Amino acid sequence: WHVAELPCSVLLHLCVCITELQTTQSFEFYTLSEKAMDYRILYMDEDQDRMYVGCKDHVLSMDINNITQGTLKIQWPASSSKIEECQMAGKDPTHGCGNFLRVTQPYNRTHLFICGSGAYSPVCAYVNRGRRPEEKVFHIASRAESGKGRCSFSPRELFSGMYIDFMGTDAAIFRSLTSKNAVRTDQHNSKWLSEPVFIDAHLIPDGSDPNDSKLYFFFRERLTDNSGNTKHIHTMVARVCPNDTGGQRSLVNKWTTFLKARMVCSVLEEDGTETHFDELESVFLLDTDGPKGLLIFGVFTSTSSVFKGSAVCVYSMADILMVFNGPFAHREGPNFQWVAFQGRIPYPRPGTCPGGAFTPHIRSTKEFPDDVVTFMRNHPVMFNPIYPMGRRPLVVRTHADYKYTSIAVDQVTAADGLYQVLFLGTDKGTVQKVVMLPTNRSVSLDLILEELEVFKQQLYVSSEYGVSQVLLHRCHAYGSACADCCLARDPYCAWDGVSCSRFYPTGKRRSRRQDIMFGNPLTQCRGFNLKAYRNAVEMSQYGVKNNTTFLECLPKSPLASVRWLIQKDNDRRKERVVNTEHGLLIRTVQLSDQGLYHCLATENGFKRTLAKIHLRVLSEALVSALSEKRPTTWARKEPQPPEPPAQGVGGGREEQLEREGRDGERRSVGEEEKCEE
Repeated sequence: WHVAELPCSVLLHLCVCITELQTTQSFEFYTLSEKAMDYRILYMDEDQDRMYVGCKDHVLSMDINNITQGTLKIQWPASSSKIEECQMAGKDPTHGCGNFLRVTQPYNRTHLFICGSGAYSPVCAYVNRGRRPEEKVFHIASRAESGKGRCSFSPRELFSGMYIDFMGTDAAIFRSLTSKNAVRTDQHNSKWLSEPVFIDAHLIPDGSDPNDSKLYFFFRERLTDNSGNTKHIHTMVARVCPNDTGGQRSLVNKWTTFLKARMVCSVLEEDGTETHFDELESVFLLDTDGPKGLLIFGVFTSTSSVFKGSAVCVYSMADILMVFNGPFAHREGPNFQWVAFQGRIPYPRPGTCPGGAFTPHIRSTKEFPDDVVTFMRNHPVMFNPIYPMGRRPLVVRTHADYKYTSIAVDQVTAADGLYQVLFLGTDKGTVQKVVMLPTNRSVSLDLILEELEVFKQQLYVSSEYGVSQVLLHRCHAYGSACADCCLARDPYCAWDGVSCSRFYPTGKRRSRRQDIMFGNPLTQCRGFNLKAYRNAVEMSQYGVKNNTTFLECLPKSPLASVRWLIQKDNDRRKERVVNTEHGLLIRTVQLSDQGLYHCLATENGFKRTLAKIHLRVLSEALVSALSEKRPTTWARKEPQPPEPPAQGVGGGREEQLEREGRDGERRSVGEEEKCEE
């Protein structure tokens, strides 16, 4: 099956606190200060097992195996004069007037090229990191140089696409740090860029010839509608050829291969209306072996005053190439409406890279004919939009108190096939772990974290306050029962006969039980004493008459349906009972509420008892008597004789407690009934 064929998923949540993660050694956290310093994961070096992180006035080199050990750091603040100028210009002194590291790229085997915002005066330098990580070399090896065109003035922008002026009015896609001349987009041309917000950039091959590779930029921008009066936000993807050196007579030092197309992520309602998620938040590329090849996952949000939500759409690279090889957009008619260009398209086709498979005789874009360059300047937009696979989102979340902000995707081999696991970061500081199934089911794991990257079976997360490292698989969180492990439907985990542990597809042990597609413990857990899972330990809980008490019952899966049973005759108890996600709330508790309560969970046809709670109700008078404090004379050396038991109805305190308990047990006779809201 393909991702396009998958219906919308359902999240299955498991909440985990940071202290538990640290106790189980599945979580590490690193920070330089308690203050917000805006940490960003900038570069992962698999060869040297290092991760480079930029933040305010610092660049960090971390060991990817354990980010809390062996971290090397360089302090690189902006100059005091630049900070003063920044503050005088009215910029934010905390989140703007500092040197926020935003670019870290390998220059050669021993050096990195880094750039920072420099308090709105971008600066760059070279860092010596040594040949081997054992050398512990990490220091700036050159004088600072101007970072204009290499790093944004503002720390909130990305490197490859940026505003290159102090006021933030000149947006450009820029190329620098090359022996060739610097090249940028056409200045102040709204056909090319219109108030863009740059999200990501990736170099993607196009065929076997490396000269045909394209650099793709993902961003959102404000475009005017056909009336020319209203601007709407749209998500766009643009591409250029890395070997583009600009035109000879027109578009000098400007891109001559720049093209862009709109990316659509929408839901088609039953009445035919289309709800759009127009604002791109994050992009992740996943290379698969399937017929669609490279997949582009995007997180989109909608900030409409009427409708708010988040969605994940996935696009195939084949569909994107089809749009860029399709018709160009052209404005014509009295209203200047967008139509498909029907005229003659010059040769070579605009957007073709020089020296590639289709233009082996053209060595440089400066050799392009004038009509090609002119056409490019006036027709940079493709007519057809890019639709997601299946023409619908993979995941949709509406009417939630959070929105998705970032995404990472891993492809996992399970016992019954390949599965794609999505890690979705939210603006609430959580990460949802979602496995895509063709049966409308998914699994999620919520962690108190933010942005993320997947690398070596680890989840690396950067936030305002630090960097975190979490294992992708936390199989022990699903409990110690075969049924719990099977119902979790986590492709990283399987039941090994003793516990829920990491699944390795190469393992040949027959006792490994895993069923991601259906999650049926009745077929997977035979021989592992399923009846034992129905027998929960009985606990006693005391309530006070005319007060409210809560019987806790927490199923591991929100997909499980929960019901409560009590051995009681039917009465009007239901009017005072509220069935919540976390248990049973009983208001104005009465003596008749005493008894043995059973919390039963049902999921995929599998039933089990999660809790047995024996509720005993105490009278208000008894509780008041038990809470009385008698004065103690510490100066006495000889023990005093015990006080006689308090007389009255029910005898002494202990006798009254036992009597009330026995009365409750005698009343706990009758048929089972459901306790529901």
